[in-house]
Order: sequence, then C-alpha cells, then structure tokens
Amino acid sequence: MINNKSNVALGRCKRSIIGLICATALMSCSEHKEQHESKTQNDISSSDAKISKPVVYQVFTRLFGNKETANEPWGTVEQNGVGKFADFTPKALQEIKALGTTHIWYTGVLHHALVTDHSKFGIAADDPDVVKGRAGSPYAVKDYYNVNPDLAVDPSQRLAEFDALIARTHQAGMKVVIDIVPNHVARNYQSASAPEGVVDFGVNDDKTKAYARDNNFYYVVGEDFQVPISDNYEPLGGQPHPQSDGQFLESPAKWTGNGSRAAQPDINDWYETVKVNYGVKPDGSYDFPRLPAGFAKKPLAEHYAFWQQHDLPDSWYKFRDITHYWLKRGVDGFRYDMAEMVPVEFWSFLNSSIKMKNPDAFLLAEVYNPALYRDYIYKGKMDYLYDKVGFYDSLKALMQQTGSAKEVLEQHLQVQDIAKHMLHFLENHDEQRIASPEFAGDARMGKPAMVVSHLISKSPTMLYFGQAVGEDGSENAGFGKPSRTSIFDYIGVPAHQAWMNNGKFDGAQLSEQQRELRAYYVKLMSLSTLPAVVAGELHPVKVSAQNTIAQQRVMAFARAFSNQKLVVVSNFDATDSHTVTLRLPADWQKTAYLAKDMLEQHASVRVQDNQIIITLAPRASAVYLLED
Repeated sequence: MINNKSNVALGRCKRSIIGLICATALMSCSEHKEQHESKTQNDISSSDAKISKPVVYQVFTRLFGNKETANEPWGTVEQNGVGKFADFTPKALQEIKALGTTHIWYTGVLHHALVTDHSKFGIAADDPDVVKGRAGSPYAVKDYYNVNPDLAVDPSQRLAEFDALIARTHQAGMKVVIDIVPNHVARNYQSASAPEGVVDFGVNDDKTKAYARDNNFYYVVGEDFQVPISDNYEPLGGQPHPQSDGQFLESPAKWTGNGSRAAQPDINDWYETVKVNYGVKPDGSYDFPRLPAGFAKKPLAEHYAFWQQHDLPDSWYKFRDITHYWLKRGVDGFRYDMAEMVPVEFWSFLNSSIKMKNPDAFLLAEVYNPALYRDYIYKGKMDYLYDKVGFYDSLKALMQQTGSAKEVLEQHLQVQDIAKHMLHFLENHDEQRIASPEFAGDARMGKPAMVVSHLISKSPTMLYFGQAVGEDGSENAGFGKPSRTSIFDYIGVPAHQAWMNNGKFDGAQLSEQQRELRAYYVKLMSLSTLPAVVAGELHPVKVSAQNTIAQQRVMAFARAFSNQKLVVVSNFDATDSHTVTLRLPADWQKTAYLAKDMLEQHASVRVQDNQIIITLAPRASAVYLLED
C-alpha cells in the first residue's frame, strides 16, 4: 500500500517504513530466527513438477473495465468513468489466463471510503477531508462485510455481483485473492452489512483510556481529531464539495494508521485511517501469549490448537471472522497489506485458522524488513512474501543501467533458503510502471527482467494489469503524481484500454510493438509448466566476456529437475549487443548437448566443452532447453 500526495510527500513511504515502525514503538524485534524447516518439508516431490507454479495477475478492479478516456484530473465518476465486476467477462478472463495466471488478485474490492455519493443505496457519505482522492484508497476499508458500490452495475446487488465474478473466475480455471488490511481501517468505518451478531470496530471500546487490551483502537484521550493542513494540498484539488470544510468529527481522536499519536496528524501521515489495536501496549510490550520456543517448526494444526487455549484481544477475533466470511463466499486467498506492522503471533493465529478451513488458501503478505522474513513465514505461517527489498530493488537498478547482474544474483542468494516463499514482481499498484520515464522509460526493458524474475526460482510470479502491453502510468488523475497508475481516483488506463478494445479483449487497438510485447509475455509465462521451472534447483553459470559492460549487464543461471536442464541468459543493455561465453555447471559435463531456445527462437546451438557462446541483442534473452 502507498498513498501519494500531490506535490507534497509520500503518505506511505515504503523505504522508510522500518524506521517508522520503530519510532511508534508498536513492534518489538523478533526473539530469534527459526530459519529452516525439515528437509522433508522443503523437498518438492516429482509430482509437484507436473503442475505450474503460481502466477498472480493483480488487477485494480475499478480501472480494469473502464472505457472512458476523458481523464480529467480529479474527475468525477461521470466524467472519467469506472469499471465494473461485470467487465470481467468470460473472454476477459480467458485472456488473463493466457498469461499463465493461476490466481487473480482483485485489488480494491472491499468497500472503502470514497467521495462519490451512494446514499440512495443506504450507504453513508464519506467526508473528502479524510479521503485520499475522489475514488478513495482501497486501503481505507469502510465496511469489511461488503464490496465497493462503484464496482456494481446495481449497487444494491453489489455482493451478488461479486459472487458472480468469483464463480466466473473459478469457471475460467483461476482462483480469487482479495486484500485484507489488518493494520488499519477507514477513519469513518461503519459496516452496514455485517452479519447478525457482529459488532463494529470500536463500538465497545473504552474511550477514556489510550489503551485497553480489548479496545479495537488507540485513543488520544481528551482531544478531538483535527484534519491535517498543508499549503500544497486541498481535498479534491480544491473543487467545491459540501463536506469539504476542513472538519471531521471524531472525539476523542484515534491514533492514525501509521502509528501517529497526534490528534492532528501530519499531512504525510496515513490520516485517512486509524490504527487497529492487537494487544500491543503503547510502550511496545505485548498483552497476549507469545509462541513457545520451537514453534516455527510446528505444523499448522499445532499452531491452531495452541491459540484455542487462550483468550485473545478482540481485534484478533474480528479479523478471523472477516477472513472466514470471505472464504465462505468462495474467496481462495488473501493479500495482507503491511503485515509487518501486526505482531507475528496474530498471523500464526489467523493463518492457522484459515488453513483449517481451506488448506489450499493462498496467503501473501507485504513485508519489507528482511530480518522478519523467516519469522513471518515459519512462525506466522505465510505462504508468500513480497521479494522487494533486495531482489526487486536490485533488478530495477539493473533495468535502469545503474546496477549489475552480480548484485541481482547476490540478493537472490541471500534468501535462497526461503526462495520458494518469495513472490517476484516488476510492477504492482505501489511501484512505478516500467515504461514511465521515472523507471526505465521503455516497456521493453521489462523483457529481460521478467525472464530473470520468472525463471530464477520456484517462487510465484506476479503481473500487474497493463504491464504486458507497456502501460506507462503517465495520467494525472488528481491525488498523487504520474508514473504509478492512480489507485485513488477515477481514471482510464490507455494502453490497457487499447488491449481491452471496448470490451472485446482482442488487442485490436494495440500498436505493433505492444502486440509483440504481449505475445512475448504470453510465451514467457507459458514456461511455468516446465518441471525445471516449477521445481528445479538453481545452478551457477559463469559468464565470460571481453568487456566489463557485458559482465555487468548480462545475467545467466541454470535450473535443473530430474533429467531436464535449462540455461537462462538475459542482456539488460538497452542499446548494445553483447557476446558472452557461458560455462555450465561442472557436473553437467558430457560430450555435447543440443541447446534449443524456448523463448525467442534463437537458432539451436551445440554445447561443446560445457560451454555456450551466444550473441544477444539489446534486451534479448535465451532460455535453452538442453537435450541429448
């Protein structure tokens, strides 16, 4: 999650988040690392090699089906349009699946605070003073038991329309993932749809205390909330609105989502949200049982049984019930926003309860502190974490011609023991578009990077909608700045709209370069089913060249499973071809192989003396399948 501020500052700066967490004293360091599961747990059987590894297609649901192209900054839904659940037609889903997709992450599904008036459907209006953008941040959830009314053809039937989308996605052979935002909720949280017996967050809180174990929120006792002020920002870009008056009634004030304890948070704080209390005292100590020593190695069932023995903070049960509600509706998994800001014990409790309901549930967490990775995997029972810090960051530098292939490989090797748990991506809603000038300025630079990202390990791969057709994120939507496709406002997404072709989803409006790029992605992602990609171990490949630039810009590695061997080599140079010699692993030595390129259809080559000599054009790659 990231909240951009138009020309002020990043509201949620991921690169400084670890320091922010420490500053607010709401998390303490993990006691110790339990780095390894048993060998039998980590080994992948031969049967696993018969399936494709997970490929997640992240789609910003509000934007996917939008056909309007006006793109007025701060435009209303009438001006700029909005996509619907119904836009995910069987044809659209078929084309998403063509990218190798196994799971669709429908981002922005839950009912979050937004400025558009849906009061005629019994939905309380939201105040622009505590909403970022006009369409609102998907990470300021207002009602956990319903979906965004913008996304329904008939908002009164929005849950039924989402149920139908779940069914269509399953019929297309893919699974459904939605966001859960455990660290914070919208400042105006009020569920109009909660099942009978469910009590809203904060209703039973003792507001005379800054902290109580079973309070859902933290309070600034004796002070009212004040809307943050800034010389450089006005809600809705200064456009008039009856509720845009610099006032929002909240008494007493609650702590803000990023941990700010001020009654008037800073304009760069996550002021549109309030922090959820999990039994972490203001001094950072814990008001709940800790996991016993050695529990990192315990199976899910023992984690589940452990928590049944204890009385826990109220917020724990609220989020358990929320996730179980969506599992019952057919959702197959969750992406957890800013998971590291919530104690790892809670994740043990929640994830073990989810896996008791659905052992195959897909659980993906946003964690940016490498020191916490293994705890959140082994103690917290996460399936997957973002591999951003280290791998993505070094890969981005290489794409920008400032990094090196050696650094990318070194960063990957630092997490090799947990590599299968580290989800890889080049774009998502928080990151800059590859084609944006602020990133690489050319979508084709994603080609060698995607080859490396997708094929270097057993980890899942994630694609962001529009990535495969070179979307550049250049639209000025209102809140925030271009380079990332806006998640706060109503906007059209031009390259994606060209592929969508007014709902035909046939790419007829794409340029030749865009068509070639999508075809490349389809071909690359089809390699997901190769046993060496699904289950192969990583092997070193030495790259030799006559110039140092080639050594920096060309990356190679090998993967092998059973008798299948792959050699992958990518040239990250944006302008120059390079000739390199690849020295294969010593234990692969034999008289000769025939090396067949599975990707760009380079001519097959002979492997002599355990070497391949290849010349690669700028941004080109080869994926050689070695055959006797």
